[in-house]
Amino acid sequence: MHKFINYFQNINPKSIQIHRRIVQYLFLVTTVLIGLQFSVFVNQLENGILPTVSRPPGIEAFLPISSLISLKYWLLTGIFNRVHPSGLIILLIILSTAILLKRGFCSWVCPFGLLTEHLNRLHHFIFRKNIRIPRWLDYPMRSLKYLLLAFFLWGIVIRMNAFALDYFIYSPYNMVADIKMLYFFKNISTFAFWVLVALAVLSILIRNFWCRYLCPYGALLGALSLLSVFKIHRNNQTCTNCQQCTRACPVDIQPHKATTVLSDECHACLKCVSACPEKNTLYLSGFKQTGVLKPWIYAVTISSLFLGGSLLAGATGYWQTGISNNEYLFHVQNLHLPFYQHNGEIPAYNKDAWLRMMAEIRKSQSAMSRNYANGESSNNNN
Repeated sequence: MHKFINYFQNINPKSIQIHRRIVQYLFLVTTVLIGLQFSVFVNQLENGILPTVSRPPGIEAFLPISSLISLKYWLLTGIFNRVHPSGLIILLIILSTAILLKRGFCSWVCPFGLLTEHLNRLHHFIFRKNIRIPRWLDYPMRSLKYLLLAFFLWGIVIRMNAFALDYFIYSPYNMVADIKMLYFFKNISTFAFWVLVALAVLSILIRNFWCRYLCPYGALLGALSLLSVFKIHRNNQTCTNCQQCTRACPVDIQPHKATTVLSDECHACLKCVSACPEKNTLYLSGFKQTGVLKPWIYAVTISSLFLGGSLLAGATGYWQTGISNNEYLFHVQNLHLPFYQHNGEIPAYNKDAWLRMMAEIRKSQSAMSRNYANGESSNNNN
């Protein structure tokens, strides 16, 4: 018991949020840089030239449906497809963070989670307090994100067999899903724009509206987080029932009433721990009074999962897409064709003929690269 107290006393509650902010903004900067690099990559393709800027694999983090399809395809067939491989790697990393570190992805990594926190501040600035909707309305609304998750799981996990998964993965549409995603934001429709505005306004009026009620990713992570050995624990003997932890919780959990916080809504933001004025009273640990995680260890662990996972994937050849720049150039020049569209189902295409054509395009790029390399070698010899 004394070892536990000495270990935990070294934790400065004020430093917890500093560590979290550092991690959040590092991931935000990384996300912005990835977006800018991908925009330049696509812009060069639009101008009809082979990109001089490499395509950032991290852009596939924004393709969760394709990644979920790839996950089931991998589990069914053992094939780790090379169309959008980093998307599957990132999905596996995110799922592992939920099992190991609760919903830490939501409050430590996700840029939308960071945006939500700023909207929460705006909510407090306008209303001068945190307004909570009644529990009789809150619980049914929280089920919406699980219904959305069930819809995607039913459509992919239940309905799609190996043939359907394979047909989608190698389809023209999926090969340009990353470009389609970019165009959604660059050429956003009036309807989509006002939907985003409505979500922003609702997130100001009702704290965490998107994350709490509509995000299917959050629902999946929330369900998996129940398996995590790490939980927020409260020491009944030292708790003074000041309720500062409950007031600090951004998702309206009531830690002052729980010995162990088991809620699927807990994002492991540790704001309750930071707010607690009593030492050794609130802490994130693996068990009741052992295995306490210091904030810097949590920050290093969740960051290392992403960095280490991407480096390992790169070293083993499962990070970069197998789609060549020549193929991307072909896709961008022909995006107007029907089989690049998606209206609720994948347009019919001849898979064998399509893959043969892509192989020929890759082959021509390899030949051009060899000729260029031989030309450079000859110039150097001269």
